[in-house]
Amino acid sequence: MPAAHGGFESFAERLVPWMVQAGWQVTVYCQGSDTGKRYEDTWEGCRRVHIPVKAGGALGTIEFDIKSTMAAVRENAVLLTLGYNTGFLSAYARLRGKLNLINMDGIEWRRAKYTRPQQLYLWLNERMASASGNMLIADHPEISRHHARHVSPAKISMIPYGSEKIEVADEGRLADLGLEKNGFFTVIARPEPENSLLEIVRAFSRRPRGVKLVVLGKYSRDHAYQNSVLAAASDEVLFPGAIYDKPTLHALRLFSIAYVHGHQVGGTNPSLVEALGAGNAIIAHDNPFNRWVAGTAGRYFASEDDCEEHLENLIASDPLREELRKAAYDRWADLFTWPKVLEVYQELIEAAAGKQIS
Repeated sequence: MPAAHGGFESFAERLVPWMVQAGWQVTVYCQGSDTGKRYEDTWEGCRRVHIPVKAGGALGTIEFDIKSTMAAVRENAVLLTLGYNTGFLSAYARLRGKLNLINMDGIEWRRAKYTRPQQLYLWLNERMASASGNMLIADHPEISRHHARHVSPAKISMIPYGSEKIEVADEGRLADLGLEKNGFFTVIARPEPENSLLEIVRAFSRRPRGVKLVVLGKYSRDHAYQNSVLAAASDEVLFPGAIYDKPTLHALRLFSIAYVHGHQVGGTNPSLVEALGAGNAIIAHDNPFNRWVAGTAGRYFASEDDCEEHLENLIASDPLREELRKAAYDRWADLFTWPKVLEVYQELIEAAAGKQIS
């Protein structure tokens, strides 16, 4: 922190200054250390503890979770844990008598990218976290309903993700990518089968469109699924790589015809919320997660034929674009502004801790 990428990082970057301003002393544990040793510094009024790890990838994250949890339980503190992938550590915190609020993220063990042993590991950790957490935070009504099947609904709070409103962006950022305002669709997703990338690219590439499809993310010919997406793409599909530069992302969102969202599982997906905050018309995979988030700002597809139909309709109709854009801003303003989200988090933390801060 500050955030480089990822929904939880971006959320923490917003929550920490908010809680500091409300009078809380905040400690954030950060994975990795430039010095190779544990050290502390401050950022936006909070204490940052940098934890070195030796392993890479998922093992490195588990190593970090263990080290940071062991450190956190020694503090006189309320714990806010983002994610349950190491839910066994939440059980340890409960045994140590710590008050632990857990954001349960999505239903990770259902994701097709994981092997059966990985899915079992995630399922077990989800159950341990949900049983041991003092309060569970679900970012979507469907996630709340999922956890209410095996824990008391009284310990579950539904708080969605937030985003900023984007009304102004640098149109010049488009030129570097060979794009023009209202001349492209944007897709921002990890290149995984459950995100419908192949279906979206196939639907778009069936015929010349006269516009571009910009697919963000890292793609390699050496990866079977990623190669299938690349092979299915027409000359009008662009793969500029993973882009984390905020001014460029703002331009890609604000000046696109629509944001295309293929996620089939998950809760309140940050990328979809950010699209609403940019007033994007939405074309999304048809499932309860996406329908609740986007509401009337979306057109929903269950097949490649559906997806192509929505693409064509939005290319052809300026009034339809404007109708969906207005609905996107309205939906964002109703549920997904940062002040609304952070205020509910603050109230939940303070109520759980028995604190009243004026």
